[in-house]
Amino acid sequence: MDGVAIRALRDGDPEVFAAAFTAIGWNKPVQQYEKYLAEQEAGLRDVLVATVDEEFAGYVTVWWESPYEPFEGIPEISDFNVLPKFRRRGIGSGLMDAAEARVAERSDVVGIGVGLYPDYGTAQRMYVRRGYIPDGRGLIYDGRQVPPMATVRNDDSACLMFTKSLVHDH
Repeated sequence: MDGVAIRALRDGDPEVFAAAFTAIGWNKPVQQYEKYLAEQEAGLRDVLVATVDEEFAGYVTVWWESPYEPFEGIPEISDFNVLPKFRRRGIGSGLMDAAEARVAERSDVVGIGVGLYPDYGTAQRMYVRRGYIPDGRGLIYDGRQVPPMATVRNDDSACLMFTKSLVHDH
């Protein structure tokens, strides 16, 4: 796509990200991105940023040590966002391609979690189309499996976890 670039998170980005999300009514404070920058510098997380003609459009992170214990060392793609005005232009797919390529350098498998309410519908469909399959552990809340008949709140902490093989048969 013309004008689209994907690069690493860098100094100055946290303020830009926080302002862009505040402008659309999302609560994503600057501290979250400052933490990501520190984690990237420490080698714990990679943050890939998409820009369109130098304007911030979205990002995705690769968490090298997923906190989700069943992944047992499988890197996890997490916190994937494209600003609404840049959606339906291939930017999300480009970010996912870049994240999966980054993971493939170090792992044959990648994991991802996806929320369960309608705001996540586009992501749910995208992940399935990209070859992600549920890990079979059912509903996860705050990284822990929810037992049968338990009640949880359907918020951003409730998700299904998926994995995808990055090994291609030739």
